Amino acid sequence: MKRKILVVTSGGDCPGLNAVIRAVVKRASQESGLTVLGSIEAYNGILTDPMEVVELTEKEVAGIHLKGGTIIKTTNKGGPFDWVVKTKDGHRTDDRSDELIRRLEHLGIDCVISIGGDGSQRISQRLYEKGVNIIAIPKTIDNDLSCTDFTFGFQTAVEISTDAVDKLVTTAASHNRVIVVETMGRDAGWIALSAGIAGGSEVILIPEIPYDVEVVAKQLNKKIDDQGYAIVVISEGAKSIDTGGYYVENREELGAEKRLLGGIGGRLAHRLKDLVNADFRVTILGHLQRGGTPVAFDRILSAQFGVKAVELFLEGKYGEMVSYQHPEIVSVPIAEAIKEYNYIKMDSNLLHTARGLGICLGDK
Repeated sequence: MKRKILVVTSGGDCPGLNAVIRAVVKRASQESGLTVLGSIEAYNGILTDPMEVVELTEKEVAGIHLKGGTIIKTTNKGGPFDWVVKTKDGHRTDDRSDELIRRLEHLGIDCVISIGGDGSQRISQRLYEKGVNIIAIPKTIDNDLSCTDFTFGFQTAVEISTDAVDKLVTTAASHNRVIVVETMGRDAGWIALSAGIAGGSEVILIPEIPYDVEVVAKQLNKKIDDQGYAIVVISEGAKSIDTGGYYVENREELGAEKRLLGGIGGRLAHRLKDLVNADFRVTILGHLQRGGTPVAFDRILSAQFGVKAVELFLEGKYGEMVSYQHPEIVSVPIAEAIKEYNYIKMDSNLLHTARGLGICLGDK
């Protein structure tokens, strides 16, 4: 009897997505009568008319493991529970989850493998509770899903960010400047903290620790006196103790987060100019961190996740998320993975290391 797996990539794009897709297809190809399909642009491919679903064969996925992005596209807008519908007055959101389930049944889908981050896996859990056979794979450059040591894509984003900091150190030193580097990280500062430590920055500011601009200025003045330049790495979701975070308001994209983060690095530099005797420059890394070739670590992790997901399907273990718990690849209930957001905890060894290196975190 023929069986069908549907692969869905949702949320933001991320290095390693194609490597996971390839691994799912290659493992499934070893099982007789098992077909892998891909839904174009997350669940949109199922819910649009006509449906956009493609068969994923070994030929289709050959060589894609070294490519960034996802061959079946992705989206971080709306979803089956909040499907965006344009109206004369603007738009509304409809719950189309029951219709999605009917369409999955019509296609003869035996299991959905959902590749996504925290928001995507919350959708996965809701679908599982409605009876969908679903298996989750954790994907996000922010490393913000619990119950797994790492999500794929994170290490590549850290490498890209660290490389940027390395390059900016030389130009900062040449001109005796302070350079502020803004990384991604809406609610969790894993990228900024990791790249800041790796790149030798003097200040690291993350969402989990509200910063005092006076404390930051004191550190920078000291470093300017000592070495003539300084690097600040700040997560896009960082917040000052007096003004909070910084947003670009009035985002018009339907179904998207209305409060768009961005520009905190520039805002910080503007506030510091009157407090620090140095020239400032700001570099926003933005989507550079999400694109390009995944590093070897992420390709290997993606391969392990993809193979494990198919094996969970063969075992009939649904409602589970693949997890890396060093040194093993295991699974945990999706409900457990989304129960607690993976913030940087105040007793984190990385925070301890940063403080031990004399890095200012903006709080003291």
